[in-house]
Amino acid sequence: MLDNVPKATRNLIIINVLVFVGTLLNEDAMTRAFALFYPTSPLFHWWQYVTHMFMHGGIWHILFNMYTLFIFGSVIERIIGTEKFLTLYFVCGLGAAALHTGVEFLQVQGLMDRIADGNTAAMQAYSQLKMTPTVGASGAIYGVLMAFGMLFPDRIVQMLIPPVALKAKWFVIIFAAIELLIGLSNAADGVAHFAHLGGMLFGYLLILYWKHNGR
Repeated sequence: MLDNVPKATRNLIIINVLVFVGTLLNEDAMTRAFALFYPTSPLFHWWQYVTHMFMHGGIWHILFNMYTLFIFGSVIERIIGTEKFLTLYFVCGLGAAALHTGVEFLQVQGLMDRIADGNTAAMQAYSQLKMTPTVGASGAIYGVLMAFGMLFPDRIVQMLIPPVALKAKWFVIIFAAIELLIGLSNAADGVAHFAHLGGMLFGYLLILYWKHNGR
């Protein structure tokens, strides 16, 4: 099945699946070493900004991400080439992690003000934030979706849930709007919505830069 998939897309899928299998075998050790933790956490290591992109929190998480990478990544890689595709993928993944950390920093500042006032609930929330891992290729995947929407704005995309067909540009806009609304609502759903938005933002800026420079 993967024989006809472009090289980078194929290898990214294989690596993600292998890491997921390793996580199933020893979830605690894999999470502590390779998931992304807030920089003040005792579990934080610099390489987690890269390795967290290959970690996933469950079977549906990795299935959705790898299916999306397979469908859209294959098209994008064939158009822009393997080297640029890898640049796009990792720039979006790192950008997603950076924005996610930035949002966490703002949350920490608010908690610190409450901690200074003696709020014990804020202290517990800060301790929990430091020990909460972030995993998933979603930031990079959302960047790939943004690139697809920019390169093929009028191509029809058939959604599964809900089962409707949309032009790619509307597909991307709707996804971005949903992530922004849920992110701003502070929904405690365990999803890093601003990481998704960060991936889309960096994907948009990178494609825009390449277009501006005739690349």
